[in-house]
Amino acid sequence: MSPTTAPWWRSAVIYQVYIRSFADGNGDGVGDIAGIRSRLPYLKSLGVDAIWINPWYKSPMADHGYDVADFREIDPLFGTVAEAERLIEEAHAHGIRVIPDIVPNHTSDRHAWFRAALAAGPGSPERERYVFRDGRGEDGSVPPNDWVSCFGGPAWTRLPDGQWYLHLFAPEQPDLNWQHPEVRAEFESILRFWFSRGVDGFRIDVAHGLIKHPELPDLPPRRDPDTEQPWQHVDHPHWDRDEVHDIYRAWRKVADEFPGDRSFVAEAWADTPERLAAYVRPDGLHTAFNFDFLMSSWHPKDLREVIDGSLEMLGAVGAPATWVLSNHDVVRHPSRYGRKAAKRWVANETYVPEGPLDLELGTRRARAAALLMLSLPGGAYIYQGEELGLPEVEDLPEAVLQDPVWERSGHTDRGRDGCRVPIPWSGTATPYGFSPDGAGAAPWLPQPADWAARTMAGQSGDETSMLELYRTALRLRREHPALGDGSLTWLDAPEGVLAFGRDPGFVCVVNLSAEPYPLPAHTSVLLASGPVEGGALAPDQAVWLTV
Repeated sequence: MSPTTAPWWRSAVIYQVYIRSFADGNGDGVGDIAGIRSRLPYLKSLGVDAIWINPWYKSPMADHGYDVADFREIDPLFGTVAEAERLIEEAHAHGIRVIPDIVPNHTSDRHAWFRAALAAGPGSPERERYVFRDGRGEDGSVPPNDWVSCFGGPAWTRLPDGQWYLHLFAPEQPDLNWQHPEVRAEFESILRFWFSRGVDGFRIDVAHGLIKHPELPDLPPRRDPDTEQPWQHVDHPHWDRDEVHDIYRAWRKVADEFPGDRSFVAEAWADTPERLAAYVRPDGLHTAFNFDFLMSSWHPKDLREVIDGSLEMLGAVGAPATWVLSNHDVVRHPSRYGRKAAKRWVANETYVPEGPLDLELGTRRARAAALLMLSLPGGAYIYQGEELGLPEVEDLPEAVLQDPVWERSGHTDRGRDGCRVPIPWSGTATPYGFSPDGAGAAPWLPQPADWAARTMAGQSGDETSMLELYRTALRLRREHPALGDGSLTWLDAPEGVLAFGRDPGFVCVVNLSAEPYPLPAHTSVLLASGPVEGGALAPDQAVWLTV
C-alpha cells in the first residue's frame, strides 16, 4: 500500500460485498470467503480501493449474520479465521483494503452472554449487560413501553420468569446495554482482535442505536413523510442519542493504536446533516454513510439541497462526505429511479415504490446518478451488482423469502431479499457463475431468467454497458486531479440541470429536465452516461467534461 498525502478513506471508492450473494466458492449455494478471494482480480480491474464485507462471524443466521454468537470466530458457512486472514493478505497484495462489519447494538440470543443472562435470572449481574425490564400492568404482562421492532411487531419479548428483554430487531437479536462498562470493554477488545489481523477498518451497523433513554419512555408521534419537512430533528428514545458519541471517541483511540490509517464508517441514520456530522467530528468516527443522498428524490432541487447540506455540515467538522446509492437494506436504485415518482423517503420508514416500473428509465437515471456520485467531493460506496445495473428482484416467490421482515410483518412487507439475490458472473443460465460448475446446490435465492444479459462476462468489453461505464469512471476518478476529496463550485444552469466545476478543469453536468441541454463550452468529453448528440445532453443523462 503506497502512502498518500491524505488518508485513503477521504476519497476512497469502497465496494460492498454482501457475502452470501457475492461468490460461492464451495458450491453450497451461499457466498463465502473462498468466493471473495477468487474474485479479487475482478475487484482490482473494477478499480475499487477497498471492500466492505457484511458480517462473517459465527451466527445462527436468524438475520443472515447480523445476529452474532461469537465476534472472534468466522461462521463455518463462510470459512475460517485463517481464511479471513489469507483474504486480507491477498486483498492487500491487490491494493485493496478490507473493512468487515461490526454489529454492536445487539448479539445473537445464542451468544454466551445472553445464555448466561437467561440462566442467571432477574436482578443478576449477567442481565445487566442487556436491557431487561419488568412489564407494566398488575401482572407485568404489558411490555415496558410501546417500542416496535424494525422488523415488525413489538420490540420486547417476555421470558417464562416474567421479565421482558429488548430487541429493536428480531427476538433472536437482544439489545446490549451500552451503559455497562463490560460491554464497552468487550467491543474494544473485539476491535483489537481484528485490527491485529490486518483489517483496515470497520463498518458500524446501527451506529446511531446503541444508547437508549434511561427511562425507556414511549415513542414520539410518528412522522408523516408526505407532510413534514425533511431535516427536522426529533428527540428519539433509542435513535441518535447524544451519549453515543462517547463510545466512538473511545473507538477512535483504539483505531489510532494501529498503523495505516485504520478507519470507521458509521451506518448512522440521522434526521439532519448537523446530527450526522456529530458522528465524524475530529475525535470521533472517520466517515458516515450519506443516506440523505440515497433517500433523495430524482429531482434537481432535492439533490442540490442534499449535496449542499452534506458538504457544508461535514466540512464544518473537517470530515469528507461519503456518498451511496444502494446497499443490502434498500430497494436497488435502478428500480427506485424507474418510477415516475422517484420520491424521497424518511429515515426508519419503509420505502414503498409507487406505480409500475420503467426499468429503461431507471437504468438511464442510474447511469447518470453514478457519474454524479463519483464526481462529488469525498468518497463513495458501490453495492455489489450496482456496476452491472442490477434492478431489484420484485417478483421473488413468497415461498423463497427469507428476510425476517417478511415473517415479523405478518407477510405485509416482503423485506430486503429483492436486493440480495446472488449476482451473475457468466453464462446463460442460473447460477450464472455464482457457484462453481457442477455445484450441488442452487443459489440461496433464485436468480431471474433474464439476468443472462447482465453478467459480468457479458458486459466486459462492451463500451455501452453499465460495467464499462463504472470501470471507466473509476479509472478517470483515480487519474483526474480534480476528483476525490475537495470542493465544488456550482455553475449557472437552467432549472432542471445540475452543473458544477471542480479544479483543475473538470465539469459535471446532469440533465434532470425533460428537454435536451446544450453543453457548456468545453475542450473534450471525458465520459457520458449516454450518447451526446449535436452538442446536447439528453434528459436523465450526465456527462464529465474537460474545460
